[in-house]
Amino acid sequence: MKKRIFLFVLLLNGLFVLNAQEGNQLEQYVQQGLKSNLVVQQRSISLDNAVNALKQARNLYIPTFDFQAMYTTAQGGRSYEMPIGDFLNPIFNTVNDMLGTTLLPQVENEKINFLPKNYYDARFRLSVPILNMDIIHNMHITDKQRAIKENELEIYERELVKEIKVTYYLYLSSMKAEQIYQNTLEMAEEAKRVNEKLVDAGNGLHAYVLRSESEMEQIKTQLKTAELQSNSLRRYFNALLNRGEMDEIVVEDSESIIPFVESTTVSAKNREELNSLDLAVALREDVVKMKKHAFVPTLGGFLDLGSQAEEFRFNKNSIYYMVGVQLNIPIFQGNRNNLKIKEAKNEMEIAKLQKEYVEQQLAVSVNKAYSDVLIEKSKYESTLKQLDMAETYYRLITKGYASGVNTYLETVDARSQLSSAKLAANIGYYQFLSALAKLERESASYPLNN
Repeated sequence: MKKRIFLFVLLLNGLFVLNAQEGNQLEQYVQQGLKSNLVVQQRSISLDNAVNALKQARNLYIPTFDFQAMYTTAQGGRSYEMPIGDFLNPIFNTVNDMLGTTLLPQVENEKINFLPKNYYDARFRLSVPILNMDIIHNMHITDKQRAIKENELEIYERELVKEIKVTYYLYLSSMKAEQIYQNTLEMAEEAKRVNEKLVDAGNGLHAYVLRSESEMEQIKTQLKTAELQSNSLRRYFNALLNRGEMDEIVVEDSESIIPFVESTTVSAKNREELNSLDLAVALREDVVKMKKHAFVPTLGGFLDLGSQAEEFRFNKNSIYYMVGVQLNIPIFQGNRNNLKIKEAKNEMEIAKLQKEYVEQQLAVSVNKAYSDVLIEKSKYESTLKQLDMAETYYRLITKGYASGVNTYLETVDARSQLSSAKLAANIGYYQFLSALAKLERESASYPLNN
């Protein structure tokens, strides 16, 4: 009680609680959830793909080395007639007549097809991009996409941390509620036993015994409801940690709540959502630059070393090498690129407006979370005072009933008030811790070890 009063004195002096000092067990559960949660694993794989995509973009400037082969055969098609016989045969005939011999034979005209028959071309090609602005911009864009994926992972991890803490607090609250109902049930059973003895001694009323039994049944129903709620919370908590649904949850309750932070330091500036929106704006700017550089020439070089011939011949005459460069200069694209530039600029403006809107929403969220902490603190402080008064009232009524001053119904009422006050204090305490966990989420203050 003294620790709690000291806490609220500090709060009233202009400070507030940012988050609860977690017990070792809760922190272990948080770390376990960050490692084993199924959605975290899924998004980690997605982030790994984004990292691989960035590596691919960076490697586009590395030369490529390929082996290429082609085989073709054809019959017919275009051809070229070479009248060799028509040119040489008259000369050969004249020489033969002069010499009186047939030493020089007749030559046939040649027909050469453009389509080769049984032709192959096999080569090793080394290609290297020399100037390509698309590769540069694509690398920048892919890097920002990777960073956005990383932020998405951290955003979910922060949400997971909050869910683990809030669910753990609710589970502790339900377990304590069970204890409160069990203690209240034991007090009601003791009251029934006393009334039964008074009836047996002729000094009591049977109606009080019936009233005790009715009170006990009501408490048993509340106890059963609390047990079912505890089981439901246990299943959900274990699902967050990717464990068996009914695995035991170690209860470690600590009411030591620190640190205290100036209210002026509460903001959403550390939220990964804002960083992602900054990256989205920068990404759109890269797209605009890429569209503007569409008319920048691209230049690449290549080196071929191979062999080509017909009938699969391979000799020194078939072997060749070829070195070259390729230059592409865009000249006219029907105004399409200007329209793409305008579209990219509009997308950039949309991203900027989205960032401003989200900044406003996050500022509202973090301020509301801070207000909720103060509200829950005030409620909890009130429940502590009510609990103190209910305990005092119960002691007085119990003593009065034992001395015959108060009636049994007054003891039932006092016991009911005490039980309600304990439950209210229990709920108020864990709602206060839950509000702190939510503020921690809204202000992105939990240290993620990524």
